[in-house]
Amino acid sequence: MLFSRGKSDDPTASFRHTLLLKTKMKQPFQPFLMERMMSRFEQDVEYNLSESGVHPLRVQELLDQAPELMEELLASDFNYPHVNGIPRLRQNIAALYDGATPANVLVTVGAIEANYISVNTLLSEGDEIVIMLPNYMQIWGVAINQNFRVKTFHLREDRDWAPDLDELAHVVTPNTRLIAVCHPNNPTGHALTEPEMQGIIEIAESVGAWILADEVYSGAERVAEQQTPSFYGRYPKVIAIGSMSKAYGMPGLRVGWVVAPAPLIDDIWARHEYVTISAGKLDNIVAAMALSPRIRPWLLQRTRRYIRQGYPLLESWMNEHPGVFSIIPPDAAAIAFVRYHLDINSSELADRLRTEKSVLIVPGDHFGMDHFVRISYGLPRDYLLPALDRIHDLIRSLT
Repeated sequence: MLFSRGKSDDPTASFRHTLLLKTKMKQPFQPFLMERMMSRFEQDVEYNLSESGVHPLRVQELLDQAPELMEELLASDFNYPHVNGIPRLRQNIAALYDGATPANVLVTVGAIEANYISVNTLLSEGDEIVIMLPNYMQIWGVAINQNFRVKTFHLREDRDWAPDLDELAHVVTPNTRLIAVCHPNNPTGHALTEPEMQGIIEIAESVGAWILADEVYSGAERVAEQQTPSFYGRYPKVIAIGSMSKAYGMPGLRVGWVVAPAPLIDDIWARHEYVTISAGKLDNIVAAMALSPRIRPWLLQRTRRYIRQGYPLLESWMNEHPGVFSIIPPDAAAIAFVRYHLDINSSELADRLRTEKSVLIVPGDHFGMDHFVRISYGLPRDYLLPALDRIHDLIRSLT
């Protein structure tokens, strides 16, 4: 018998009883639908158009640009690095943000860890968070699973994916602890304008809320030459998230970062030690080289080349299917959020493409928006076009 009505000899019995009751009251776990699908199937399909970055950089490409990196890697040992990131890497990251120093930077295992530990540092069960939708749905899922009080505001398709700031002002309250945005946005590719950024800041400031800005697509601009500006440095209560995965084409490096006020960075760092301890030492060294003033511009140019060559191919392909597709062209990122006009659910469409054509795309259902799909286009021509041809074959059977 685990619990008795009388006094227990087990000093942990009361704790375990309370834990059991809390567990019973919890909502069912919310899986990360998009990442579940990708982790299950992306290695098995012939054409993966579900990824949100450009064609990944090869090791040799980086070594061609920085041959001295090989010597440094060969001289390194398989030891722990600085747990918060090696100083050279933190310095290179800090240089990307107005007013930041290495003390404002924490290196993490990808932006996904950065988001997770940042949110869990600021918020506890019952705290209020307002989340931009559509969005990379990690923070939304974390908020549901941690029993935060979740509110949302939306990017409006009828306004070319501009944020509805009136809606944001309406849902924010004095209890709002955090406003989470994705800029440039996943999945729409919308980059917030200066007035839109300022509007979000003013609403956050009116209630003293923090802003968490997932900015992993900054640098992956489709049209603009100027890099998408950061929220960091515009308002004291900003957490900026970055990564080597998207704008730099190095997702397998698994290096991300948080940039925030130094006291908050220290608090987030304490959570980092519970989750991963550190990113790998060799990963730190490679990322430091990639973000150096000499190599970083080359990487961004490579990313933009893939995006700017790939989007016209996708656009031309959509135009070959009049009345089937419509799109608001993305400002940045290597993904297109495409509305389709077919009588089929987006998850069913994605599943049929995977099983019948060996092509993986992301259904709009994963963002709560049916009759959309997210398609990668920052890929080599000889990979993208055959994949689109297979999608064409299925669409032809549906029209």
